[in-house]
Amino acid sequence: MIERRPFASLGGANHGWLDARHHFSFAQYHDPARLHWGALRVWNDDTIQPGTGFPPHPHADMEIVTYVREGAISHQDDQGNKGRTEAGDVQVMSAGSGIRHAEYNLEPGVTRIFQIWIIPDARGGAPSWGAKPFPKGERSGRFVTLASGMAGDDDALPIRADARVLGATLKAGESAEYHFGDSTRHGYLVPSSGKVEVDGVVLDARDGAAITDVHSIRVRALEDAELVLVDTAA
Repeated sequence: MIERRPFASLGGANHGWLDARHHFSFAQYHDPARLHWGALRVWNDDTIQPGTGFPPHPHADMEIVTYVREGAISHQDDQGNKGRTEAGDVQVMSAGSGIRHAEYNLEPGVTRIFQIWIIPDARGGAPSWGAKPFPKGERSGRFVTLASGMAGDDDALPIRADARVLGATLKAGESAEYHFGDSTRHGYLVPSSGKVEVDGVVLDARDGAAITDVHSIRVRALEDAELVLVDTAA
């Protein structure tokens, strides 16, 4: 089953400095049909104006993956971690027993991110943060694992969940396959840019596709496209 969730149907709010669209219930947006998808709890599509950002605030018991689509995001937390993550790259924060952090757009132009929250397999643990570049050329025509808590994904940023976050770039006409293996798993795919077809379902940029009850998917690019996919346990 693949359910298209058009970008225009998403919840959200424009705060001036932040234009946020929510694939799942978040903040003032509540939809009982879109509370989570497997262990995937949040997928926010955020546009952050230059010189603004999220001031220090706490998190606990959540794996927070930030995929930078445009610009860059600068991170600082109470564990002493600092970093700047650029477009196409990924940062991961395991909130664990509790962490306080801030995220700012210190760039001259807007920053656009996908922020993805995944429910961890267990509560608590020491908080951590990390970031890594993922050159788009290395994921041309195929899915590459960006963050994972699954065995064998040694090159990915670690998360504490039975889940995997993947990225791919496809030229128009190219296809890529992803195998979930177990049809009980839940997938959620969003084109950051471009138009694609997922097993016959057409997605425009920033649409979501909620996927389950399949062993694999084939994605065909109708335009040059950049994709992010999350695979989680049910």
